[in-house]
Amino acid sequence: MKRTLLAGAIGLALALPLTTSTAFAQESAAEPGSAPADGAVEAPVVTVAPATRAEVTARVAVSGTLVAAEEVLVNTRVNGYAIESIAVEVGDTVAAGDVLATLDESGPAAQLAQAEAELARSTAAIGQAQGQIDAAAASRTEADASLERTERLRQSGNVSQATLDQAKAASTSARANLASARNGLDVSKAQQTAATSQRDLARLTLERTRIKAPVAGIVSARSVRLGEIASGGGEPLFRLIRRGELEVAVEIVETELGGIDAGDGASVNVAGIGAVDGEVRLIAPTVDQQTRLGTVRIAVPEKAGLRAGLSASGWIITDRREAITVPARAVLTRNLESSVQVVEDGVVARRAVTAGILSEDGRREIVGGLEEGEQVIARAGAFFVDGDVVRPMESIADARDAVAGDAEAAR
Repeated sequence: MKRTLLAGAIGLALALPLTTSTAFAQESAAEPGSAPADGAVEAPVVTVAPATRAEVTARVAVSGTLVAAEEVLVNTRVNGYAIESIAVEVGDTVAAGDVLATLDESGPAAQLAQAEAELARSTAAIGQAQGQIDAAAASRTEADASLERTERLRQSGNVSQATLDQAKAASTSARANLASARNGLDVSKAQQTAATSQRDLARLTLERTRIKAPVAGIVSARSVRLGEIASGGGEPLFRLIRRGELEVAVEIVETELGGIDAGDGASVNVAGIGAVDGEVRLIAPTVDQQTRLGTVRIAVPEKAGLRAGLSASGWIITDRREAITVPARAVLTRNLESSVQVVEDGVVARRAVTAGILSEDGRREIVGGLEEGEQVIARAGAFFVDGDVVRPMESIADARDAVAGDAEAAR
């Protein structure tokens, strides 16, 4: 009977390497917590693990698509002119100010020539107005002097009143002519200002027949074709990825958004590229009312092969800290309450704990209820109850050796 039981125990121990088989517990005739009687089966072997302090990482799973960190739309600012040349293709890298395409400039060039001619005419008119002012000023000076002489002669009785009246009229007329000449100068200056504005506008229109890149970046799309009449109200002529910077756009359920902060680290696997590290750049201030998802942007560094539209999945690291941990399978959770099975002096005792983060290496954080160094059954379950006497082993190999030794002793 003893040989049969030990043989069965060996097979079950190999099938369940983290704990002893239930056969040991079932065949033990001793009461829980009591020592085995003479001739009874040895206390069952159980694999235990110490509670150790280690780094735990809180993560949020994400998946999304590579998009431009900032997309720049390039449109024409003048309408009605045909596309004469295109200088770039999709995928080209451009610098700020590079010419992307040119429009037919014959019309704007003619408008500029006309505006420059009008400016020259208004400038000449200013010179003429200034000459008229000088002539009117001289006439006024002469008329004022004549009036002064006539007034003295009239006082001495050498000229008639009519002659004095004529001198006064001449002085008044000279003053009016001077004022008119000055007004003419103001009109000429206003015409020159208007002509200058027309000239500048014509120059700007001519300059805008050369479609330029407003920023440095990569051409991601081109809708323009040779001969097409450019219009600023339709599809952009070009789309640029500013500085070539890409990022991963992901959508995260609203309950996870509160734990994510700008600057949190991230690790994503990009299709065809592999692992790429990044960090959270932007968290949308709103949540979609239908899907209850919020958008998060993860900035990634420049890397060969990265293209907008590639899929990516991975993790956002929301927290890293040192904590007491045990193997994840050592924690039992029932009805939202967690516990572990502590082994102290060879006796099993259930211990309520507060469980925290499940780390990527398969260990579970214990926030409270367990001290560093305490031993717990590595794979907790229904095999043992409070008070069971066990032989703890800290490795699977040790547990198997112990079971094999029991089998050999039985022989």
